[in-house]
This record gives sequence, structure tokens and C-alpha cells, in this order.
Amino acid sequence: MKKPYFRRQDNAPEPLRCRVDRVVRFEEVDALAIVWHGRYPSYFEDGRVLLGEKYGLGYMDFYHQGVIAPIKQIHVDYKLPLRFGDHFTIEALLHWTDATRLNHEFIIRNAAGEITTTGYSVQLLMDQEQNVLMLPPPCYEQFRQRWLSGELQ
Repeated sequence: MKKPYFRRQDNAPEPLRCRVDRVVRFEEVDALAIVWHGRYPSYFEDGRVLLGEKYGLGYMDFYHQGVIAPIKQIHVDYKLPLRFGDHFTIEALLHWTDATRLNHEFIIRNAAGEITTTGYSVQLLMDQEQNVLMLPPPCYEQFRQRWLSGELQ
């Protein structure tokens, strides 16, 4: 079994999840007709954006509250290739943390359900002057309280 990307904290709520269905486009493959390794962060972005839209944590949701959420770290583990025309699913998970940041995990599966790629990203929360926020801004704290109370599924 693989080591989890993010350790589950005691009494933490279950991760929030969403799925995106995609098809590998011609522009995403290399000369061998497999997805170029540098495309996977953009696949992760597809999942991250949908998750943000679903739960009100999108880039623009934060921006309108005076908060920016740049990527601090990204990691990709390649397991099986995806090829031109393949149907695949991106599963994005948001893991609970007491820190003022967003911990996303990603699982990409091919049409057969096999895991082809996994990874994660970490986003910091900053004010518009690019100062790292040590305490959650009110909009994010309200979201966290809803998550803890079980309102979000």
C-alpha cells in the first residue's frame, strides 16, 4: 500500500470529492501518442477548479474576498500511460487541515478503472499584497465550519 499524501488528522471530516470525465486530445500527446508528462498538472487543475466551483472555493471566490491561493507545491506519480483518444476520470479530493492552506489529492483512472496517475498540490492562502495568511480568512473559516458540521458532502 502506498503512503498517503496527507495524514488524516484526528476528528477530521472526510475529504471532499468531485470527478471530471475527460478524453485525451491530440494536442496533449507526444510523438509516441502518449500524454506528455507536463500535461498532468493541467489535468489536476481541471479537478481543482471543479471542486472549487462545487464548494465555493474557486479562485475567483477567494479573489472577491481579497484572498489569493497560489500553488506552493505540486507532485505527480506516473503509473500507467494515457494515450490519444483514451477516456479517463480525474478525481479531486480536498483533505482537511488545521493549517491555512488547501491540500488537494488527485487520482486519474483510465476507462478500465485502473489508476494511471496520482498526485497532490498544496495552495497557500495569501492577502492581495502576497502576505501569507497565518489565520483563515473569514470566508474560509465559514467554509471550514460548514465542513466540520457535516453540511458539505
